[in-house]
Amino acid sequence: MFNPGAVGPLVDGWRAPPVPDLAPMAGAWVELAPLTPGHAAALWSAVAGDDGLWTYMAVGPFPDAAGFAAWVAQVSAGADPQFWAIRPKGGDWAGVASYLRIDPAHGAIEVGNILFSRTLQGTPAATEAMALMMARAFGLGYRRYEWKCNALNLPSRRAAQRLGFSFEGVFRQHMIIKGRNRDTAWFSITDADWPRLKAAYDRWLDPANFDAEGRQRVALSDLTRGIGAPDPAVTAQG
Repeated sequence: MFNPGAVGPLVDGWRAPPVPDLAPMAGAWVELAPLTPGHAAALWSAVAGDDGLWTYMAVGPFPDAAGFAAWVAQVSAGADPQFWAIRPKGGDWAGVASYLRIDPAHGAIEVGNILFSRTLQGTPAATEAMALMMARAFGLGYRRYEWKCNALNLPSRRAAQRLGFSFEGVFRQHMIIKGRNRDTAWFSITDADWPRLKAAYDRWLDPANFDAEGRQRVALSDLTRGIGAPDPAVTAQG
């Protein structure tokens, strides 16, 4: 029965957090810097010729370095999305990600536009880049951190589950991207989830978790299991 008096709990002492600043981020495995046109050449070298990276992106693939550089110049000049360039420690720039739909009034922020070269994918640097971006957002006082992707993008859905995001459902006919329908899978992490997830990331990223060949001793998915609501599409894949 509908209760007209039912309301959500008060958010005591709420103050809207600031928009994330542009101070570089760094960890044991990775460095992030605000994306600039100066990053374009190295990033193009990392992703050139790999059209599959752009399948679920809103733009691309680009036919040449000039077209890619023009895109980098365009997006790096914006405030939302706020783009970051990513490179493994000791390596070159190999990927980008952004904060977007930055909503301080409600304490919500999204991570997206994630483009990782094949050399960055599946590495501790890639995971740490995501952890550092989360840490900045929650450290500023955001209470909701979102991940959205094309519902057909199973690698992205697997990544969200591995990182401990909670699956929230699929928005049908949510967008039209490159002339095609996109149903969108939604995920989130809240500030209540963050302490447990941060501990899981810290344990997984500890160099002691990797043997001399770089193989993980404990999988991150084992450390994050049970924190976020599982994605049935991922679980069904095993």
